[in-house]
Amino acid sequence: MKIYTYAKCSTCRNALKWLDERSISYQNVPIRETPPSNAELKRMLNAQEGNIRKLLNTSSQDYRDLGIKDQLDSMKPEAVFELMQTNGNLVKRPFVISKEIHLTGLKAEEWGKAFGQ
Repeated sequence: MKIYTYAKCSTCRNALKWLDERSISYQNVPIRETPPSNAELKRMLNAQEGNIRKLLNTSSQDYRDLGIKDQLDSMKPEAVFELMQTNGNLVKRPFVISKEIHLTGLKAEEWGKAFGQ
C-alpha cells in the first residue's frame, strides 16, 4: 500500500500516526516530489465513482491560482491528471492506494471501514 503525503501537512502526519498505531504497513511517498501516477489517478477516480473533485486539493493556493474550480466541469480527466502529475500539491492528501484501498483525505469512519478497524 502506498500513502502519498506532505511532511508539513498535519492531516498527513495524523494519517501516518493512525496507521502506525494499528501496525498497518505502508510505503510513504512524498506527494509533491512524486505525485501519483496516471494509472493510480485513474484507479482512484473509478473508486470515487468518477467524482474528480474528491481527488483534488481544493484548499490549495495552487488550485485557486490556476482557476481550476471554474474550468473543472469542462476539463477531461486526462487534462486534470496531467496538472496533478506536474503539481503534486493539487492532489488531495493523504492519498492512499492499494489493490483494495482507495482513500483521499483522512476521515476516521472511512479509514476504519477500509482497514477493518
